[in-house]
Amino acid sequence: MNTAINKHTVDTSRTVERLVAGQVTSDGAGVKLTRVLAQGLQQRLDPFLMLDAFGSDQPDDYIAGFPDHPHRGFETVTYMIAGRMLHRDSAGHQGLLENGGVQWMTAAKGVIHSEIPQQAEGVMEGFQLWLNLPKREKMNAPWYRDFKNDDLPKFVTQQGVAVTVIAGESHGVAGAVTRDTTAPNYLDVHLPGGSRFEQKLPAGHNAFVYVYRGEISIAGKGVPIQRMAILANEVQADGVVIEASVDAKVLLISGQPLKEPIVQYGPFVMNSQDEIYQALSDFRDGRLGEPAQSA
Repeated sequence: MNTAINKHTVDTSRTVERLVAGQVTSDGAGVKLTRVLAQGLQQRLDPFLMLDAFGSDQPDDYIAGFPDHPHRGFETVTYMIAGRMLHRDSAGHQGLLENGGVQWMTAAKGVIHSEIPQQAEGVMEGFQLWLNLPKREKMNAPWYRDFKNDDLPKFVTQQGVAVTVIAGESHGVAGAVTRDTTAPNYLDVHLPGGSRFEQKLPAGHNAFVYVYRGEISIAGKGVPIQRMAILANEVQADGVVIEASVDAKVLLISGQPLKEPIVQYGPFVMNSQDEIYQALSDFRDGRLGEPAQSA
């Protein structure tokens, strides 16, 4: 873990536009989770389509996992805080996602996969983010990559804030994944009590913060645990400043909006109803889920 040298000071922090509590629900074969970013926020937080937070020490809440299911038209980013999840897909890929690891899958024109817990007891906790693809890339070949925790770039600020850079860039440290069109920044930020963290953000990018431990404040607005703070798109703001009076852990996520139509039907996200009908037809007829290119 490197020590960050450049401060990358933010002159004017974005403010909190609104707080979102998320919706308790279940998915897969009954896995209990909280849908923090749901369909109603897709246009506002374009290019992000969904954020699920899952966490329980009760095996009945997660043990059945997510059996075979299809995706088309977007990317999934699964970040495992605790627990073990086995991925298998129709392209022949298999990977074990463990503590602190990330699975990045570009479904693109289609993949069928399963995500099954590999534990009978203990805590399972993590997040799954859905990132949209531009229209021109939705029918590209699928792609898949597993990252162990040790493979993820990290740094520590002078105030002791520990940052994992899953995607994008922070304080001169490049993330594990970059995307030219959506330009996602995905940071896991651990703040000791009494510290602050500054992150530059392009004015045109949509951004949000999700607090999964402790509590924070942004521009004087408190953000409690299990709340998502949507950051206002303010022309005069050049980034965000996060302050913590107690130990806190947050996800800071931002990206460049695609400004394209979003049409979702379950696990398919396309630009038109006709493309959704085609995805359903391809799935029904066994045409969805062709081999992926190598990572």
